[in-house]
Amino acid sequence: MSSAPIHIMAKPIGPICNLDCSYCFYLEKEQLYPDTRSWRMSGEILERYIREFIQIQNGPDILFAWQGGEPTLLGVDYFRHVVALQQKHANGKLISNTLQTNGTLIDDEWASFFHDNGFLIGVSIDGPRELHDTYRVDKQQRPTFDAVMRGIECLSQHGVEFNTLTVVSNANAAHPLEVYRFLKEIGSGFIQFIPLVERSAQTSNGLLQISMPNAREKTVVTEWSVGASAYGDFLIAVFDEWVRCDVGRVFVQLFDVALGNWMGLGSGLCVFAETCGHALALEHNGDVYSCDHYVYPEYRLGNLGSDSLESLISSDFQKQFGTDKRDTLSKDCIDCAVRFACNGDCPKHRFQVDARGRQGLSYLCPSYKTFYSHIDPAMRIMGHLLREGLPAARIMDIIRDLEKPVLR
Repeated sequence: MSSAPIHIMAKPIGPICNLDCSYCFYLEKEQLYPDTRSWRMSGEILERYIREFIQIQNGPDILFAWQGGEPTLLGVDYFRHVVALQQKHANGKLISNTLQTNGTLIDDEWASFFHDNGFLIGVSIDGPRELHDTYRVDKQQRPTFDAVMRGIECLSQHGVEFNTLTVVSNANAAHPLEVYRFLKEIGSGFIQFIPLVERSAQTSNGLLQISMPNAREKTVVTEWSVGASAYGDFLIAVFDEWVRCDVGRVFVQLFDVALGNWMGLGSGLCVFAETCGHALALEHNGDVYSCDHYVYPEYRLGNLGSDSLESLISSDFQKQFGTDKRDTLSKDCIDCAVRFACNGDCPKHRFQVDARGRQGLSYLCPSYKTFYSHIDPAMRIMGHLLREGLPAARIMDIIRDLEKPVLR
């Protein structure tokens, strides 16, 4: 049994999606399974996963995470079966579910099911219409904003708890407050900002494909990726409004994680943790991979049809995968004043050359240095408030008093 909480991003329909987002790194994973006739996770693999995932967790609360592709393509009945299997194998533990969706297929039946079964829904939306539709299009290259908004409205009408996942790309990075205020307006109380950083490589057939994180061949950062410094500027603009107006009312994942690091509690997000390896990916056929961003043959740990989930998670390969995040830090990172906050970022992003000419520095290093340096005073204040048993939201009053104009 694992000593640390394990997170599995389960993909019961693999990479299959009804959208064709320009920047999606996962759509091309279909090429890993050229002989697949059905992308629907079989009942046998599904039940084995649910049973073993419950068994390996130490705590009484079990959280399942469902993604894709687009998991709602499987239909509501598939997830009714998921819930039935969870109840069958719960063994007294409390089961909860999250499901990440593009929102376009959500209707009253889906929303009613989510509400009745306590699903937390993550909706992918990149901002107002023009910004969202830049890259998030369907298979006919048509915009999807209206369909997503219909899905969100349906969730709201049925009282379904939802949060939003916004990919920060070259299209919306220059509009931080427009994006942030829009997300608040549509009722998102928990916001995730995910930096889009992908590289492509020229393959022998002339097609551009997303490169493996530690690719050695010549690569180029994709045109839709966020700029190395632009992401930091985006976060700073959002933080400056949030810390003055929304602390305690709107939760921005990255800000919450930063506060935990400032208080010495460690990161609750693998991207900024010292080590990783506890967040894996499960494909439709039972294949288990080291991480959602490492779904490549080199990082396939095994298959649930022949291997136990516990044996794959505790394998020497996966353990080293996790500790390599710490052990391969560049000297620039080791000596950095904000290392405690980012720990060198996700290994997926470590393809830049450091001051000594060695590869291993995060592409987003300029962003994190400026962002974490900028928020340091506010984080110290909020940390002090919390240690004194006071709400972090008091910082809004403190800032307001400090910024009052001096009357002469």
